[in-house]
Amino acid sequence: MNSSKLLRATINKNSMASKYINITLKIWRQKNTNAKGGLETYSLNQVSTDSSFLEMLDQLNEQLINEQKEPIAFDHDCREGICGMCSLYINGRAHGPETGTTTCQLHMRSFKDGDTIYVEPWRSRAFPIIKDLVVDRSAFDRIQQAGGFVSVNTSGRTMDANAIPIPKADADKAFEAAACIGCGACVATCKNGSAMLFVGAKVSQYALLPQGKVEAKDRVLNMVRQMDEEGFGNCTNTGACEVECPKGISLENIARMNREYLVSSLTSEK
Repeated sequence: MNSSKLLRATINKNSMASKYINITLKIWRQKNTNAKGGLETYSLNQVSTDSSFLEMLDQLNEQLINEQKEPIAFDHDCREGICGMCSLYINGRAHGPETGTTTCQLHMRSFKDGDTIYVEPWRSRAFPIIKDLVVDRSAFDRIQQAGGFVSVNTSGRTMDANAIPIPKADADKAFEAAACIGCGACVATCKNGSAMLFVGAKVSQYALLPQGKVEAKDRVLNMVRQMDEEGFGNCTNTGACEVECPKGISLENIARMNREYLVSSLTSEK
């Protein structure tokens, strides 16, 4: 075998060896909302670096089932980064070490052989733990129900949205705000447990468009009131939410929501 073939064989051998890692997992286990939880340690071998973080958890659960142990409960749905269900705190960061990435988009190539990985659920009074890594994020649903919508007459004469002239700058900002997937990373990251980035995004996506102007006053007042009732904290402009948001929602949306709230408070007839 000549030197070039030997070199290629060595590279191939090394690349094959690097495709699998052995890791230690410290995962939060908790039977229900009222039970006392704690971190439990698991060893997992032969984890493919091409697998996603959730596929790694699937592998761990398969191992636990084969050992006649209870599998770990965790949330997931689309596994494509668009539903916001895969809400995990990984090594002290929401959604893990990568920026602009949800847990389901995180791959094991981001970790090294022999790493110890801490996996916890969201930590917020407004997001009570259901079991293990699953939290109840229905507080977001109730905020949406309070005003995160537009009322449209669907009698058959509904105007096509594309027929309404909208400045491109406003349309782009509304689209960027609408990219929020409601995962709750902003709440979990914020030291105050504030949901203002989420609410700001939902208010902004309508405030910037003509379809949302009619109900603008009631929307922001109702959504902010519901946010307070759910027990979320106040915003102190730390900015951690923007950094950890997997969709890059800007703090400008919080400023816009505050302006909308101030104007609505001063001019509302209620």
